[in-house]
Amino acid sequence: MSERTVFAYFNTPDQAKEALEQLKSLKLVEYAIERIDGYAGPGIQSLDTLGATVAGGFPGLGYLTLGGDFDGPDAGILAAASVSASGYSSGGPENRVTGRDIMLVAIVEEADYEEADRIVRDAGAL
Repeated sequence: MSERTVFAYFNTPDQAKEALEQLKSLKLVEYAIERIDGYAGPGIQSLDTLGATVAGGFPGLGYLTLGGDFDGPDAGILAAASVSASGYSSGGPENRVTGRDIMLVAIVEEADYEEADRIVRDAGAL
């Protein structure tokens, strides 16, 4: 039997987890829930690496504020021009980008695709 993939974007991880619990009643082959953004890489993940900022041991503003890990200096410069990087954003709490940044990817049997699509939309997916 063939399979189909459902891509669903949510505002919160809890919405995605709720949809996943309902999807488990179908013939679910594989799934993943991840936070997505426009910048590659993990950037600074712990306070231990913040000491590098005093000595200048970091690649740029986008790395510090956006968590970006850029392949070249041009991408880092462009990311630093973002209002989220500068702190002048009028975005959400803690200057985080708001919106649907949680992605649920679910592979289901083709016969269950329509039901899976209905489940994720009812849970608030885009």
